[in-house]
Amino acid sequence: MGVLGRFERRLEGLVNGAFAKVFRSEVQPVEIAGTLQRECDNRAAIVGAGRTLVPNDFRVELAPRDYDRLTMYAATLSEELAGMVREHAQENAYSFVGPVTVRLTPADELDTGIFRVSSAALAGASTNRREADRERHPAAQTRLEGRGATYLLSRPVNVLGRGADTDVRIDDPGISRRHAEVRLHADGRASVRDLGSTNGTFLDGQTVRETELHDGDTLRVGNTALVYRRGED
Repeated sequence: MGVLGRFERRLEGLVNGAFAKVFRSEVQPVEIAGTLQRECDNRAAIVGAGRTLVPNDFRVELAPRDYDRLTMYAATLSEELAGMVREHAQENAYSFVGPVTVRLTPADELDTGIFRVSSAALAGASTNRREADRERHPAAQTRLEGRGATYLLSRPVNVLGRGADTDVRIDDPGISRRHAEVRLHADGRASVRDLGSTNGTFLDGQTVRETELHDGDTLRVGNTALVYRRGED
């Protein structure tokens, strides 16, 4: 059985067959999987004897209706798609420069049943022991901690908001769709910048437009308080 066949078999038992209902007449998961495989094949680059690099960061843009129907399964489906990409790479002796990630995002201009894939080769967490430990222990990563929730900050620029296309999505009616962003700088510093939000961004009780963040600082966006925690170096 090939990679796509194994992928379909894994999906069959997920969430009591909910995927079959979600995708009855819209985008099929196996279609996305096949496109991700072709994206790897088409962008494969030989960089040395016996080493072929392929993209590891994938963005799947879906029509609003498809995306809305998928939202509650997005994490599971993204994980399965990433696993399928890794299997395909293993079978073809492809290499990555970082961990494989697959993100599902909405695209208003697409019609239902249509999707598109873009990709990039992004250096990220390597396979060294420290990075592997960070993956196993989220508390070692730079993050925002709220009441009953932890939001990992894994990108140089992390957008906070209520919108579906944000990196840190917070369900709070007092938060704008794209409310603020947290930047992680190469020298280890972090900063927060308000993105023109309706209700403003507050740091330790004071309104801020843009300012540096320190471990233990408390951000408030809408009715949500978030404590910034710097990960272990």
